Amino acid sequence: MFENLSERLERSWKILKGEGKITEINVAETLKDVRRALLDADVNYKVAKTFTDQVKQKALGQNVLTAVKPHQLLVKIVHDELALLMGGEQSDLILPGRVGQPSVILMAGLNGSGKTTFSGKLAKMLRDKRSKRPLLAACDTFRPAAMEQLRVLGEQIDIPVYMEEGATDPVAVALNAIQEAKAKAYDVVIIDTAGRLAVDEELMQQIQDIRDAVQPHEILFVVDAMTGQDAVNTAKEFNERLNYTGVILTKLDGDTRGGAALSIRTVVDKPIKFIGTGEKMEAIDVFYPNRMADRILGMGDVVSLVERAQEQFDEKEARRLEERIKKNKFDFDDFYKQIQTIKKMGNIKDLASMIPGVGKALKDVDIDDNAFKSIEAIIQSMTPKERQHPECLNTSRKMRIAKGSGTKLEEVNRLIKQFDQTRKVMKMATNPAAMAQMARAMKGRPGF
Repeated sequence: MFENLSERLERSWKILKGEGKITEINVAETLKDVRRALLDADVNYKVAKTFTDQVKQKALGQNVLTAVKPHQLLVKIVHDELALLMGGEQSDLILPGRVGQPSVILMAGLNGSGKTTFSGKLAKMLRDKRSKRPLLAACDTFRPAAMEQLRVLGEQIDIPVYMEEGATDPVAVALNAIQEAKAKAYDVVIIDTAGRLAVDEELMQQIQDIRDAVQPHEILFVVDAMTGQDAVNTAKEFNERLNYTGVILTKLDGDTRGGAALSIRTVVDKPIKFIGTGEKMEAIDVFYPNRMADRILGMGDVVSLVERAQEQFDEKEARRLEERIKKNKFDFDDFYKQIQTIKKMGNIKDLASMIPGVGKALKDVDIDDNAFKSIEAIIQSMTPKERQHPECLNTSRKMRIAKGSGTKLEEVNRLIKQFDQTRKVMKMATNPAAMAQMARAMKGRPGF
């Protein structure tokens, strides 16, 4: 996401590097390149022009401090303007509902935008992170497969789905779903509506009828970020008919240039509330304009990374693990659990890009999201005794493990060696005296 835009913007700053001060000539040249970068990222032309004009106006009015170089000042101005362009502040869901009177969220969008899947993601997030009791309502009576898809998703994440087999009136289904929520004490109802391959009158009228009947607290427009300017145009048409309250951008983990994220707020004047960052049901993030501006400019997003880690953090398990490391009892069972925790945090390359400087370094590196599969297969091919006592792994055992995991003996040996090294470092990290001794030994070496 935004990789090409980040790279182009970084090249733009080089125009100002070496300059002693910001002038109308050098800032105009730099911003001309910035505007090209935005247009290449599929940002709306009017949005790109207005954006660079505002940056220029602010840049020319600034006095460059001695400690700050002109290109650094311009990066700061561009960062702030990017955050404003995408909304400035994070916009939360409006959920005034309570038991007996649930909050109602109406989902709208075209076919293929990820609307049904995101309905499930949103329900899971509300239950797991906000202690809500959501009910999913299958109101796509036009496409029975969509109702079945929502039912399967509901089973997968253990969230109830209200659906009526053979129903033809989506308004009636939506109203009945709300009655079901009231009767069974659900405090949020998420209504999944029908999509089409293109905006058409039948689709719009159907969603308007549902909106008028249920009076939702939130109307969320789900848009595929990979469609670029088409996404912005569709968002505009839907807003004119529905006056929705927020936007959800899906597929931001794909090969998208990011133009929709940068244009949509300005064009429809509605906040982006969530983004989809993968296929997993946990791959949903609250949209923070400031953090997204950080990532666009290659500054990483450490705050979001820490938040993801905290979501998977188990204090009791962490204390147990610390004790095992101190006693040098960290084994392959513990190692396997840590891999599962990392996988739950999301796409590996996406996580790495949140660390400042790492995203750029990994730009051309293909990180397979299934990179842990061979490691997991090797560990799963071990017996309980072998996982708990790695020292018993002799050649014959290793050969059996390689055969059972579909890997080579060299891969098994490499994993065991890496595991042993990791265990030694972890043991040392819990011993301040050992760490101090290592630091003294390293002192004076080149590059230390």
